[in-house]
Amino acid sequence: MEHNPTKIPSPLLSLVPILVLVALLFVTIRTFGSDALSGGSQIVLLTATAVCCLIAMAYSKVRWKALELAMINNITGVATALIILLIIGALSGSWMISGVVPTLIYYGMQIIHPNFFLTSTCIICAVVSVMTGSSWTTIATIGIALLGIGQAQGFSDGWIAGAIISGAYFGDKISPLSDTTILASSVTDTPLFKHIRYMMITTVPSLVITLIIFTVAGLSHEATATDQIAQYSVALDRTFHITPWLLIVPVATGIMIAKRVPSIVTLFISAALAGLFALIFQPHLLQEISGLPVQDMQSNFKGLLMTFYGSTGIETGNTELNDLVSTRGMSGMLNTIWLILCAMCFGGAMAASGMLGSITSVFLRFMKRTVGLVASTVASGLFLNICTADQYISIILTGNMFKDIYEKKGYESRLLSRTVEDSVTVTSVLIPWNTCGMTQATILGVATFTYLPYCFFNLISPLMSITVAALGFKIKRKNEKAESVVTG
Repeated sequence: MEHNPTKIPSPLLSLVPILVLVALLFVTIRTFGSDALSGGSQIVLLTATAVCCLIAMAYSKVRWKALELAMINNITGVATALIILLIIGALSGSWMISGVVPTLIYYGMQIIHPNFFLTSTCIICAVVSVMTGSSWTTIATIGIALLGIGQAQGFSDGWIAGAIISGAYFGDKISPLSDTTILASSVTDTPLFKHIRYMMITTVPSLVITLIIFTVAGLSHEATATDQIAQYSVALDRTFHITPWLLIVPVATGIMIAKRVPSIVTLFISAALAGLFALIFQPHLLQEISGLPVQDMQSNFKGLLMTFYGSTGIETGNTELNDLVSTRGMSGMLNTIWLILCAMCFGGAMAASGMLGSITSVFLRFMKRTVGLVASTVASGLFLNICTADQYISIILTGNMFKDIYEKKGYESRLLSRTVEDSVTVTSVLIPWNTCGMTQATILGVATFTYLPYCFFNLISPLMSITVAALGFKIKRKNEKAESVVTG
């Protein structure tokens, strides 16, 4: 097969493209700062891809066609995610300008006490993501509203985003509706609910520790933003038509999610419904966005379309609130989509060249005991998240790579499926060039490295997986189970 390299590169040689990637990204981020995603990071990824292809063709004798095909297949695999990203851009714009998010912020500031805001945020996002099975949908809807509430209460963006992401990825990890949960169980041939029950052993303690941290941080937070909350409330009420009727949009979205309507359909209908409510409740804002002098059908139509696809800015009389209610629409997602396409090229080239397999083979040397096997799986999953820049590809590769090893050593498949989720699903959002890291940073407007230290659930989960393996809790080999039956 022309896909297979004639000569497998050594692990050391295979690290060259990754070292080039990391070094150039470091320089690019230092040079461009928050503007690194506007083009610099994309060029870096393509440069690292070129280095990988050069080594593959010169050393491993891999044909260009094989490399090209691998990159195309990678891009095809994330096509649905790209469509969802565009619709989320339209949804974030329509939910904001229609007044849905401002209404949630307005009522939320009055209900959620500052001392328990971080804990409440984590729990709310966990519940919503369990029901939706999607961290992306959770963060793009209720997450944005909670970000606004937290900012009004004086919390830093890193803490707020950390609480939102921690809760959202708890649900993404254990919900039977989650695509990553289904993927991890199917790749490892583990029954879905058996996989979910076994994950509770590591997932629940990780969430409990996370909630304790957020509770302590919240109680330590001085509620000095009382005046700011009042100012936000007044500015929101003056700028938007705040009404409980606008809550129909999130309620309808929740019903569609509960009915398991496909994500693309749910998000599209939700964005369209919010657009309708914008016409009904916020026509004055649509005229302001359109830039036309008279409020009529033309200004409403132009303002609505601009809300869906373009950048919008509303004058509220409060500088900080102006930044919060500004939106970027579908066009705001284009840099992220461009970055994802470049990242998929890099991941495809690394896989087709044999470099990915060569590097991950290093982890196999540490598999003499259970804790070594689990730690190697965790390290491999994290490494693949960094290299392939996509959690779905990482789940598939990690599951396939370790499946036979777990089988030969007599471990149940659920140990592998749980470890894959503990290492891949939750860490994808912590990597700036991973599809999840790029998406959530774009949606929340908070840089990955800003929220990373506060995503306690995501940081604790891989360590909890290794800890439980070291303790040997609820970990049995197939032959041990058989022996206990015979002796019993």
